[in-house]
Amino acid sequence: MASSPRVKRVVTLLALVASLAVAAPTVDARPGGGGSSFGSRGSKTYSPPAGTATSPGTMGAPMQRSQTSPSPGMNNPGMAAPNRPRFGGGFMAGLLGAGLIGALLGAGFSGGLGGIASFLGLILQVGLLALVVMFAVRFFRRRKEGAQPAMAGNGAYARSGLDPQNASPQGGMMGGMNPMGGGLAGGARPQPIQVQPDDFQAFERNLVEIQGAYGREDVATLRRLVTPEMVGYFEEELRANAARGVVNRISDVKLLQGDLSEAWREGPVEYATVAMRFSLRDEVFERATNRHVENGAQEAKEFWTFLREPRGPWILSAIQQGR
Repeated sequence: MASSPRVKRVVTLLALVASLAVAAPTVDARPGGGGSSFGSRGSKTYSPPAGTATSPGTMGAPMQRSQTSPSPGMNNPGMAAPNRPRFGGGFMAGLLGAGLIGALLGAGFSGGLGGIASFLGLILQVGLLALVVMFAVRFFRRRKEGAQPAMAGNGAYARSGLDPQNASPQGGMMGGMNPMGGGLAGGARPQPIQVQPDDFQAFERNLVEIQGAYGREDVATLRRLVTPEMVGYFEEELRANAARGVVNRISDVKLLQGDLSEAWREGPVEYATVAMRFSLRDEVFERATNRHVENGAQEAKEFWTFLREPRGPWILSAIQQGR
């Protein structure tokens, strides 16, 4: 019976660890659906785009993964992520502050040497469990964010036709440009540009084609629709799916609402960031058995940035989550 309190403490800790594992966030399988923001927006990469009518009162989340280096002295919000409290840091401090460790220990230090010995044993147990949780958290984070690819550059894509006359605030794209901000090296500033109806049609078409190509694991098509940097991120996600033995199938993509956050030129390259709210069927199946295993988001709201070089088409260069 002497060991009963210790057994109860171990069971309590195991229940705590299990609850943390259950509480781990579900990662959407669609491209960019892991809740992260990645890609490049030229000199505005680390300046979140402003909210729009499609995403009122919100801004694009800071970039978490990008091959664009921040300017000297620039505060890169995406680089602050590794400093978030982890298990054993802020979490354990919270337990101590709330007195939960004392509750697990029973009499705590009032038990004399026996209590101290029990405390040391508990610390060892907590340390082992903390390692398990840490590895689990890192595993899910790798699935969510992936590793930094070593690619850069541009690409092209194929067009398909949609009717720009159907674009409106309640369905499709609409124009409207916010004031520009930020600057370039040497004191130059990005120059605002006008976005035409054909451009909005291209943005909508790219949304549908990129999601469809990702669902088919059609890397060749993705290379025509997005920058090589974005291809690298998408390929990492597809390889992670293959390692898990699953396939992510996306269909019925439809733009519900979209409008322009900002559009500008940097040298010969033009950029446009648009807020888009769209619906889709996002499902995950086992590769070997075709068994349905999970559903992802059925509606999403994101900021997509496109770029084009002179006489070139618009291609995707960044995806940012609303916040």
